[in-house]
Amino acid sequence: MAKTILSVDDSASIRQMVKFTLSTAGYQVVEATDGNDGLAKARNGGIDLVLTDLNMPGKNGLELIQEVRTLSSCRGVPIVFLTTEDDADKKAKAKAAGATAWIVKPFKQDQLLGVVRKILG
Repeated sequence: MAKTILSVDDSASIRQMVKFTLSTAGYQVVEATDGNDGLAKARNGGIDLVLTDLNMPGKNGLELIQEVRTLSSCRGVPIVFLTTEDDADKKAKAKAAGATAWIVKPFKQDQLLGVVRKILG
């Protein structure tokens, strides 16, 4: 059974690239347009990994992580930031909130796949 990845990003082009990359590799991708949408979809359960942007309108990625970590349906689900940010302080805050990994945009498809495969096995 294919692993399901929740892709949360306010950029349609990034969501398309993520979906294309991961779907081609056999993963099922659920898309969310911002943190609020992502949280709603995470509440539905069935997610094996969350891939989220940091800077989004409404609920940002850090707020999303903090709220996802409170959901019983998402306990232990790895969360990966996919963002243009590369600030050490923001990375530390993300890790403290429960982020598993950090990928800087623009990303290479093989880099994204490598991180996802390493985390999901």
